[in-house]
Amino acid sequence: MNKPACIGVFDSGVGGLTVLRALRTRMPGARLMYVADSAHAPYGDRPDAFLLERSRLITRFLIEQGARLIVVACNTATAAAISTLRAQFDLPFVGIEPGIKPALARSQARRVGVLATPATLRSAKFRALLRAHAASAEAVLQPCPGLADAVERGDLKAPDLLSLIRQFCAPLREAGCDTVVLGCTHYPLLAEQIQAELGPQVHLLDTAEPVARQTARLWRHPVDPPFEPPRLYTNGNTAVLRRMAHLCGQHDASVHEWAANPS
Repeated sequence: MNKPACIGVFDSGVGGLTVLRALRTRMPGARLMYVADSAHAPYGDRPDAFLLERSRLITRFLIEQGARLIVVACNTATAAAISTLRAQFDLPFVGIEPGIKPALARSQARRVGVLATPATLRSAKFRALLRAHAASAEAVLQPCPGLADAVERGDLKAPDLLSLIRQFCAPLREAGCDTVVLGCTHYPLLAEQIQAELGPQVHLLDTAEPVARQTARLWRHPVDPPFEPPRLYTNGNTAVLRRMAHLCGQHDASVHEWAANPS
């Protein structure tokens, strides 16, 4: 690989920008490249075989662009594909998963809510995580079909999106959850709206920062600034990706069309 070493990050769409933001805060000198597979978003209702195919294709593209470490900034893709990716490609991978353990440690009521895609909640990886850490507490699992897709449309104030948030938060509020895990990288973009529905006494837990810490531990290349701003690629709407990047404080990031095989 002749291209400068970079950290590759990918998600089904714009949600992983919250992870990119945490990476820049933790590693301000690192080169970063991001792929939004928005033409196939959301991943939450896709079969595992499809997710693995997309994850392999994106991984190859990122490696061609100089990636020496890849962050799978998607709970659903992590659950479906990261084990195979680690076996197939000779570079480190960092995945993301709902923060059940830290949420339980923080919860005084021992009642934790989890907002996530249906695919994440039914995955074997998530179920194993739940068995390992939630034996002595109640976990209220709330699938959120359609929520990531609504975020991908780019209007975080849209009435249909706000209606979905109200619908999905109601069971957690009624159950008395005092800590709620944002189990999809899209959901931190909605933190303000979710907080308003649950109330100020509920703590929202985002797992982007632990992912950034693990990435920094594994990175073996220079991170001395100045390096160029992140390069963002999408096979969807570039205007949406640019707008969401601005919302995540990535005003200097460059946005590019990505013409990977849309099969």
